[in-house]
Amino acid sequence: MLVDDHPIVREGYRRLIERQPGHRVVAEAETAAEAYRLFKSATPDLTVMDLSLPGAGGLEAIRHIRQWDRTARILVFTMHQSAPFALKAFEAGASGYVTKTSPPEELIRAIDTVARGGRALSADIAADLAAERLTRRGGPLDELAPREAEILRMFASGQAAEEIADALCLSLKTIQNYHSQIKAKLGARTDAHLVWLAIAEGLVLDRREP
Repeated sequence: MLVDDHPIVREGYRRLIERQPGHRVVAEAETAAEAYRLFKSATPDLTVMDLSLPGAGGLEAIRHIRQWDRTARILVFTMHQSAPFALKAFEAGASGYVTKTSPPEELIRAIDTVARGGRALSADIAADLAAERLTRRGGPLDELAPREAEILRMFASGQAAEEIADALCLSLKTIQNYHSQIKAKLGARTDAHLVWLAIAEGLVLDRREP
């Protein structure tokens, strides 16, 4: 299953994937909610998941799918070149993380690896993670659970608390509580500081990019 909100981008990936022997795309989704619904009906062997989706993002989709099926194999394919964000994807239940700047053959290798039950990382993210571990640097996202990281991304992307509550099927009060907890965990003094931290951690992308 392909999960990406750009139809033209999905078409390109579909053609690339289906040129490989034994590979077939059985479903396509544009949102986290649609991904969850189609996963249950199509039962794909592998899901290729973008993280930047309208409303709830890929982290939330990964979390929901893995709650429904603990054996689900999910490969993140995204523009987010952020090692901390990659770690959150793995915490949510992903088995691989490849950036969209990677060559096509790297995506195909990752698909095959994850489909066999392995783990895959694109070279750029692997290098960033190795450097982070060698220098023993911790980042702000280390303090957040995957759902908290997703709410931070949504907030920093300009979504109002009411929109976030609707997208995640939570009450406004719950989102407000999450907001306060995230600020406290990150030591953010203001909402502007919180947005700056999200940008610095690579959670927010220019939506004009694929």
